[in-house]
Amino acid sequence: MTPAARLAASIELLDEIEISPRPADQVASLYFKSRRFIGSKDRRAVAEVVWRVLRRKARIDWWLAHLEFPIDARARVFADLAFEGVALTSDMFQGAHSAPPPGKEEWKMMERLKGKDIFHRDMPAWVKGEFPEWLQPRLEALWGESMPREVAAMRDEAPLDLRVNTLKATRDEAMIALKKEGIAAEPTPLSPLGLRLKSRIALVQVQAWRDGLIEVQDEGSQLVAVLADARPGQTVIDYCAGAGGKTLALAAFMQNKGRLLACDVAEWRVDKAQERFRRNGVHNVTRRVISGESDKWIKRSAASFDRVLVDAPCTGTGTWRRNPDAKWQLSETDLLELVVRQKDILESASRLVKPGGRLIYATCSVMAEENEQQVEAFLAAHPDYTVRPVPELWAELVGTASPVTGPWLRLSPLTHGTDGFFTAVLERKGPESAA
Repeated sequence: MTPAARLAASIELLDEIEISPRPADQVASLYFKSRRFIGSKDRRAVAEVVWRVLRRKARIDWWLAHLEFPIDARARVFADLAFEGVALTSDMFQGAHSAPPPGKEEWKMMERLKGKDIFHRDMPAWVKGEFPEWLQPRLEALWGESMPREVAAMRDEAPLDLRVNTLKATRDEAMIALKKEGIAAEPTPLSPLGLRLKSRIALVQVQAWRDGLIEVQDEGSQLVAVLADARPGQTVIDYCAGAGGKTLALAAFMQNKGRLLACDVAEWRVDKAQERFRRNGVHNVTRRVISGESDKWIKRSAASFDRVLVDAPCTGTGTWRRNPDAKWQLSETDLLELVVRQKDILESASRLVKPGGRLIYATCSVMAEENEQQVEAFLAAHPDYTVRPVPELWAELVGTASPVTGPWLRLSPLTHGTDGFFTAVLERKGPESAA
C-alpha cells in the first residue's frame, strides 16, 4: 500500500469502529479480512495509527474542541499525526485509494498542533487519564492520590503474555521452542506459568502455539487459575467459561485427571473453545450450555464440585490497555446492571460447591462495586462461607512473596504490571467447621 492508501485505511477503519457495537479488535479483524490486498506490514502500519488514536482519543478531542474544530475520525488522525510530528506531503493524497487532501482549515489545525504537548494543564483529570468522566469519583475513591498514576498505566499498551501449557511443556522448554523460532521471551515475575514477549507477533504463525505449548493469557488471568488450586481427580467447574482460557489452565493443573465442566450461556462460545482444547491436548473437559442462573441442572448438581470458578461478566475496566475503545462504550447503567447480574451468578454458582470445597470469584475489573463490595455482601448473606486469604494460599501454591497483603488478590498495571484483576477465594465450611 502507498502512504496515501494507509492513511485512507486508518481513517476508514476508525470510522467503522466509531459506529460499530463490536469491540475494536473484532471490527479491525473483519475490516482486514474483507481487504485481502492489505499485506501484513500495511496492516501493522494502519493498526498502529488506529490504536494510537484510540489510546489518546479524549486528549485529541479536547484539543480539537479547544481549537473549535469539528471532531471526526479524519480530524483525529490528522491531529494525531501532527502530535507525532509527521509531515503530510502532497503524495499522501494521490492515487485511487487516497483520502481527499486537507482543506485550508485542516492545514491550519495541524499547524497549530504541530510541536504541542498532547497534555495541557487545563485538561480535567478524566481527559488526561483517558476514561469516562462519570467514573472519576469512583476511581478517586479507589486510588486516592495515586489515581493519576494508576490511570496513566492503564493508558499504556499491554505486553503480550503467554501461559505455558504444562500438559505439553515446562516453562524452560517453551522458552527454548520459542527461541528456535527467533522469538525472545522472559519469565513473568508473578505467574510461575507465564512468559512475556518483548515484541508483538502473529501467534498463528508460531509453531509452539500450533503445537499447543503456549496460549495467550495475561499474567493476572493466569494467577486466577493458580489460586483456584484445581487438583488431579477433583470435580471442577468453570462456571462462565467463555472462550475457555481459564478452563485450559484448570485442565493443566488437573493433569487431565478428574471431571472438568466448561459452562456458558452462549452455545457458540462453548463450541468455539473445542478447537483450543484439542490443540492443547485437553481431554477431561465436558462442555455444557446453561440457560442461566435458574437452570434446573444447577439445582440437580448442588454440592457436587470441589472447585467452582466464577470469572464473572464485568465492566472490563482492568483490560483498558488492550481494549482502549471499550471504555467509551461503558455507561454507569452498564455498571449497575452488571453488579446485579454478578450477585445472581455468585448466588447460583455457590450452590454447586461441596462442603469443604472452594468458590473462586474473579473479574477483570478495577471497580470496588464489582469486587470487594460484591464479595463482602455475599459473605454477609452466607455464613457457611469463609475467606481463604491470598497471602496464605500464595505461600502454599507459589512459594514466593505474595504480591498483596490483604485477603483478596487485587492487581493493577501500575503496581503489578498486569491487567487489572480481582480474585477472592471462598471456602464452604464442612460439617465439622459448621458445627
